Amino acid sequence: MTMTAFTHKLTSARRLAYILALASSVAGPAFAADQDTLVIARSMDVNALDPARAFCDTCQIYLTSVYDTLVTLGKDNKSVEPRLAKSWEINADQTVFTFHLDTKAVFSDGSPVEAQDVKWSLDRLKSIKGSPSFFMDGVTSVEAPDAATIVITLEASNGEFLNKLTAGFTGIVNKDVAAANGATADADAATSDKAENWFLANSAGSGPFKLTAYRPDDELRLVRNDAYWGSKPAFSEVVFRQSQDAVSQAQLLQSGDADIAMQVDFDTAGSLASDDIKTDVIPSYNFLYIAIGAGAKSAPIPMTPDIREAIASTIDYDGVIEFTVGGQGAKQSSPIPNGFPGTTGLPERKRDLDKAKALLAKAGVPDGFEIEAVYPNDNIYGVDINLMMQKVQQDLAEVGIKVSLKPSTYPVWRDQINGDGIPLTAVYYAPDYYGSGQYANYFAMMPGTSWSKRAGAAKDPSVINPKEAELLSKALAAPSAEQDAIFHDLGLEMMKDNIIIPMVSPNLVLAYRSDIEGVRYSACCNLPLAEISRKK
Repeated sequence: MTMTAFTHKLTSARRLAYILALASSVAGPAFAADQDTLVIARSMDVNALDPARAFCDTCQIYLTSVYDTLVTLGKDNKSVEPRLAKSWEINADQTVFTFHLDTKAVFSDGSPVEAQDVKWSLDRLKSIKGSPSFFMDGVTSVEAPDAATIVITLEASNGEFLNKLTAGFTGIVNKDVAAANGATADADAATSDKAENWFLANSAGSGPFKLTAYRPDDELRLVRNDAYWGSKPAFSEVVFRQSQDAVSQAQLLQSGDADIAMQVDFDTAGSLASDDIKTDVIPSYNFLYIAIGAGAKSAPIPMTPDIREAIASTIDYDGVIEFTVGGQGAKQSSPIPNGFPGTTGLPERKRDLDKAKALLAKAGVPDGFEIEAVYPNDNIYGVDINLMMQKVQQDLAEVGIKVSLKPSTYPVWRDQINGDGIPLTAVYYAPDYYGSGQYANYFAMMPGTSWSKRAGAAKDPSVINPKEAELLSKALAAPSAEQDAIFHDLGLEMMKDNIIIPMVSPNLVLAYRSDIEGVRYSACCNLPLAEISRKK
């Protein structure tokens, strides 16, 4: 049994004693030794630090702290507010977006943020063809008619495009600095750009912080940008410290060696209650899911719609929530999270073993089959993926589906899922902005989406669902009052695919030292670092 699995079984009292024993065995002050440094404990899933390539939860926090975007998301997690753009206009059919830059904005080297930097950054995001490049889907041109004006033209109406630009993955890079270090926005940037390694050690943004050091699986270190054109952040330095599981993060928090722990589970959160530590438990838009690779090279049998529906019908969704987060979460019907447009009234996913057995018999495997599940060995949003998959393994065994669990590191998993594919996997997702279109662009079985590729559409074209592209286009072109109903229909289609099967939308635990304030959850930025301060 792993240490994480072991501690999960502890009662709250025993867990607290265990954590305190760990904390007492490590010398540490009551509070962080450097009061001007913010230390964050989390399991880091960094795949890159280049805005055109990075795509992970830690990346989201990093990018929104280092690279300003044209606009940002308000504290209500829905409204759009100015950032680099002080104002903007949108034409009647929502195909032309004109932004006027704030002329006070400067990069960390003191040079002004100009329209040419915006154009170059967005063109590069599209041309790199990295994981976040879908943010530029549908953009036909980005023009800079003068130094303070940007005009973005879309091929079709998109009522969510402004929201997309709140995502840190659309952050604006200092063109001159990045280009001098191998970056390019040319059409062949996917192969000609040579700046990925440079971005791992340097940054070129206009945000409140800048990068000073990154050591994979160890730490990510930021320093305050003294040239920042907005309100200066309270901390001179922010350090992300690699800490794989909830217990180790709690230990760092309890000893005062960390100010914030980002992936503490609910049992541990209850055990940490003290005058020195605060824990806030709030609903979130985050979720964990299993996914079926219909065209994976190692798929044991054809993963037909009947097989996929049988798997979805076998899962004990209520049990998963109880087993992973002690009931501190919600079921989620479609790959669009609860609370986003189109999710109200979607049918609830339920366990139906008789239906599952009938579908397996119809597919010619009445006694089930064996399948390998490869997934990141992480604790995310307070959920140990290993524990979640143990529950899935138990559930599927009841209909004869024997699952072999193969936990992996995130980089190895990423290479495999984007290579030969994985027949059964589990992973997680957090929103990049408020809007349901992002989930269609990532999860729907439309040509070119990340998960249509991962599901093996090239090998098994039957996974493509042509209705989804039609519905997405219709929703984005519709007046806001009509979008909800169309996204609802889109959610139904994505449920029918049974490629992405949500397991749990866990409540979010924010655990931090009592002298820290300003900690909050953001749907675009995850954890807005510049808002956090230490009480005097």
